[in-house]
Amino acid sequence: MKRKLEVSELIFKVISYIFLTIFAICCLYPFLYAISAAISGRHAVEYNEIILFPKDLQFAAFQSMFGNNMFWNAYTNTLFLTLYGTIWALGVAILGGYALSKKRLLFRKGFNFFLVFTMWFSAGIVPQYLNYLATQKVFEGIGITDDKWLVVIAMGMAAMNIILLRNAFEGVPSEIEEAARVDGATEMQILFKVYIPMSKSTIATVALFFAISRWNGYYWANQMISNRNEVPLQVFIHDTLTELTDSEYLAGWDKNYAPNSAIYALVVCAVIPILIIYPFIQKYFAKGVNMGGVKE
Repeated sequence: MKRKLEVSELIFKVISYIFLTIFAICCLYPFLYAISAAISGRHAVEYNEIILFPKDLQFAAFQSMFGNNMFWNAYTNTLFLTLYGTIWALGVAILGGYALSKKRLLFRKGFNFFLVFTMWFSAGIVPQYLNYLATQKVFEGIGITDDKWLVVIAMGMAAMNIILLRNAFEGVPSEIEEAARVDGATEMQILFKVYIPMSKSTIATVALFFAISRWNGYYWANQMISNRNEVPLQVFIHDTLTELTDSEYLAGWDKNYAPNSAIYALVVCAVIPILIIYPFIQKYFAKGVNMGGVKE
C-alpha cells in the first residue's frame, strides 16, 4: 500500500516537475529553433518570423551542405579525431588510473599529488602551444606529417578522468584480484578481465567525456592543423560562419534560403551524432560518475 503524500511533499514534487519541465524546454528550444530555421524560407529567416515551427519549407540549405565536399571532408576528419582520440585518451586514462589505484606503486602519493596539481595550476596557453610545436617537430622527424595525429596524441591526457578511473578501480574488492593471482592471472589479465569489466560504467562515462571533447574540439585543432583539408567539423563551421557573415560575400547571395539557414544546418549536422550516441551511454552516466567520483 502506497503511503499518502503529505501536503509539503506534494507541493515539493509539483514545483520540482514544473521546474524540470521548464528547464527541459529551455534546453530543447534552441535545437528545435535551429532545425526550423535551417528548413525555412529565406524571407521568414531574414525577417525573424521563425518562433518554433518552420515556414516556407525548403531543404536547400541541407542539400547545399551535403553537396559540399569540404563539409564531408571535415566530417571525416572529426570522426577520425573522435574515434582515435577517444581510444588513445581512454587507454592512457585506464592504464594511469589502474597504476595509481595500487598501494604497492612506488611514490604513489607523489604521482597522485602531481596529477591533482595539474588541475589546480595550469602552465597557460603559451607554454602549451610551445609544447605542441615541439611535439609537432618530433612527429615530423619520425615521418608523421598528418597534424591530426598531433591533436590525437598530444591531447590524450586528462587528469580528472584518470582520477575518476582510479577511484573506480580502488572500489574493486581486493579479494577478487587475489583470487585471480592465485589462478595464475598476469597483471594485464587482471586489468582486462577483472577491473575493466567491473568498472564498465565509469569507463563508459569517461569515454563519453573524451568523445564529446574530441567532437567539439576547435581551438587546438584550428591552431595546430595547418592543412585546411585536415580540419575537423568545428573549424569548418567557424570558417563557414566567417564567410557567411562577410558583407562582400553576401552581396551576391541569390539563393532561396538565408545564409543563417546554412549555418543552422551545419550546427544541426554537428549535434545529431552526439544525440544519437548519448541515449545508449546515458544509463551508465550517473552510475559511472558515482562510482568514480566517490571514494570510500
